[in-house]
Amino acid sequence: MKKIITGVIILALILAAGFKMKANHDKINSTKNLNSGISSVISVQTYTVQPMEISQALNLVGTLSPNSEVNIAAEAQGKITTLNVEPGQVKSQGAVIASIDSKLKQLAVRSAKVALAKQKRDLSRYENLLRGGSATQQQVDDARTALENAVITLEQAQKQLTDATVKAPISGVITKKLVDKGAFINVGTAIASIVDISKLKLKLSVSESNVYKIKLGEKATITTDIYPGENFEGRVTFVSAKGDESHNYDVEIQVVNSKKSPLKAGTFANALIDQPAVGKKLYIPREALQGSTRDAKVYVDENGKAHLRNIVVREADNKYLEVQSGLNEGDVVVTSGQINLEDGKAIKVAN
Repeated sequence: MKKIITGVIILALILAAGFKMKANHDKINSTKNLNSGISSVISVQTYTVQPMEISQALNLVGTLSPNSEVNIAAEAQGKITTLNVEPGQVKSQGAVIASIDSKLKQLAVRSAKVALAKQKRDLSRYENLLRGGSATQQQVDDARTALENAVITLEQAQKQLTDATVKAPISGVITKKLVDKGAFINVGTAIASIVDISKLKLKLSVSESNVYKIKLGEKATITTDIYPGENFEGRVTFVSAKGDESHNYDVEIQVVNSKKSPLKAGTFANALIDQPAVGKKLYIPREALQGSTRDAKVYVDENGKAHLRNIVVREADNKYLEVQSGLNEGDVVVTSGQINLEDGKAIKVAN
């Protein structure tokens, strides 16, 4: 009897556990169905395609470089006897930077002058002898050649003496002192670096779609974060004829530096280049684009469903793309929420 009662109790417990598991399973399925019902409609934001006239000005960012930068190199060998440079000094073109021991060079000039004087006397004597019949024309010609060689030797000696004085090749600011007084240097040894920042070059890397819009001589407005609200004048002086592997092209804009608000080389700057107005065209926000501009696609809201459509676009500005084909005025494109979309998915506009 006890065995029968125990069996009934165990059976009852098994049945109760089974009912509980079924209830939990039904609850889970109900929750899944509910969540599935909620996620079947995706919340998105949209934009209605319409004709606009937007600014075609190019806004580019680059780095300012000096108008010219030169390493001042020695043109003579020897020990530096005087050195007149320190970083930060302003030097005018032709200012003496350093002097190199020139004692031997001075003696070479004196010797060349003595030799030249002798050759002049010899030529004069042979010319007089030729007129008296005591010298030949060949002797006169040889004396004249010797005189010309003496002139060349003197000029070479004077050039070597001049080279012992190192002068600034351009006007500018000394940025580096590379040797010290008393150092022995060779021809070509760099003594100091000097930069000219009276004018600056704004160096830009411009995309292929924009570089064809830029013309030599075009004016540009230059701004920096260093001087908020202040504009500098610029003019396009170089547009590269060859792009790099990423289809970017080097462009340079010359900027006249300001004494009131002086700029330094190495500073980031913005260039605004105005472009002629092109009239109203269809545009879409960049956020709507799926893929690249070369294989452009967008989701279009058609009766509450998102349909992926191929389009053709080109660059307009930093915010919009110009539509060349694939969309019409009044079409509604999805600008937010595309990550959860598939072609034909139901959508709910949350603008």
